[in-house]
Order: sequence, then structure tokens, then C-alpha cells
Amino acid sequence: MPKLRNIALTVQELEDGEFHWVLMEAAAGSSTDEVLPYVVIETANRPQPTYANALVLGVAALRRAIGDDR
Repeated sequence: MPKLRNIALTVQELEDGEFHWVLMEAAAGSSTDEVLPYVVIETANRPQPTYANALVLGVAALRRAIGDDR
């Protein structure tokens, strides 16, 4: 069974009307009760016109990252 990974997906609007998805993974060995630091592991190559479009593409990237390409 593959090791579980703590990966988060977020969408950021870096410029007005330009939405980018970002995948982040929890930094190994740095968890505390109050803070769980993440490091960026992958980002969108180009912006999307809507939050929803960026989110859908981010979910596809997340599925690829975890090996679920169904």
C-alpha cells in the first residue's frame, strides 16, 4: 500500500481575474498542535479565468500526484 501524503489544494487570484491552483504538501517532521507548515509541490502553468476552472484543473493535478488517473 502506498504511503499516505498530506496534500492540500488551494486556488489563488494572483491578479484580477487570473486564478491559479497550487498543490502543497505538509513539511515532514514540522507539525505542531497549532501550525502545520506546507511547502509548494506544484502550481498552475497559466492562469484560469474563473475560480471554478482553476479548482477543477487543480483536482486533476492532485489526482495525478497521488496516482489516481481514473
